[in-house]
Amino acid sequence: MADSIFLEPFLHRSELTLRNTITPRIFVAATRMDDGKTTTSVGLFAAFQQRFPRIGFIKPVGQRFVDVEGAKIDEDTVLINDTYHPHTPLKAMSPIAVEPDFTRRYLSGGITHQLHDRVRTSFDIAAWEKDFVIIEGTGHAGVGSVFDLSNATVARVLQSKVIIVSRAGIGRPIDEICLNLALFEKQGVEVIGAIINKVVPEKMAMLKEYATIGLAKLGLPLLGMIPMHTELYKPTINQACVRLKGEFIAGAQHKRRRIARIGVGAMSCRNAERLLLPGALIITPGDREDIIMMILNDEDKAATRGNLAGVILTDGILPPENVMELIRKRSIPFVSTTADISTAATTIGSMTVKTEVGDRDKIGVIQKLIQDHVQVDRIIDLIRRSDPHQLNLGM
Repeated sequence: MADSIFLEPFLHRSELTLRNTITPRIFVAATRMDDGKTTTSVGLFAAFQQRFPRIGFIKPVGQRFVDVEGAKIDEDTVLINDTYHPHTPLKAMSPIAVEPDFTRRYLSGGITHQLHDRVRTSFDIAAWEKDFVIIEGTGHAGVGSVFDLSNATVARVLQSKVIIVSRAGIGRPIDEICLNLALFEKQGVEVIGAIINKVVPEKMAMLKEYATIGLAKLGLPLLGMIPMHTELYKPTINQACVRLKGEFIAGAQHKRRRIARIGVGAMSCRNAERLLLPGALIITPGDREDIIMMILNDEDKAATRGNLAGVILTDGILPPENVMELIRKRSIPFVSTTADISTAATTIGSMTVKTEVGDRDKIGVIQKLIQDHVQVDRIIDLIRRSDPHQLNLGM
């Protein structure tokens, strides 16, 4: 096991205690993956910046990561770093990346205290000279239990209070919050409240009433209800390209155009004209020159009608060179993929949309949603009242 990551010296020290117990912190947990932890963390970071001069961030355990200068860094950490520049080494903000063989390697000889020490030491660095730290979890409270780093365990190790984020509803969210709450309580971790995410705006008042009652039965306050905003769930043409393992053949400068609707170009041009709508992504085989030319000839109308999101050319087929030259002269994003037309449409239609690095307009929407719909000052007050002797909130 000499080459095991569990035996690598990563900021290792002999003592197994958390040095920084003073800097206030909050652990953002969730009932399930994709319930809104990152959205909440991104929004809370901006909200806390209005109250504290220096905010830190750490995602102790990451499951989706990118390679940054040879290190595997959680993609949400990269997003926070690019958006807010917390001036902390990326490896300290993302100390553990769960690679495909991570669990097997741990069960074959991992040492619990080394992983715990890595998390503690990384937090000490992330919290250095900070006035508040946001800790983002991974999945539900039990994720990571197999290698002794469940969300509940990490919150205990970092001596953090917790907020649980759940998606909208009445019965299932309360049930799932109850399950997660039990694991945090078993670890001796205090949950200070819950945030309900992805609420249909028309149901806000009704859900607030019943969620407040349901959470009160668990001894938790409702700290916010975030309405569903359609822009947050529209993928960009770049995200569609990545998901289809395609490549841009034109228009990559407009890769952040959002997909509002999907149209499959498998009919005659006369009927396909109805697909030319603002934000439309048209999926068509690469040999349908008639539809491609219709799209190209229609571009002048975009100034008054609104831009297409882009075009996906399927089956690994490209049009003739004379058509390719016309495509390159236009500003419409064109992507080529080896996927067939059905697979491409199904894949894009079922995408889970994440916030991308550099997605400024979407990040702005998230920040306003948290500012308008989450009780940030109450969160701070609950942290202060939970452990008044350990916190210096600068207030």
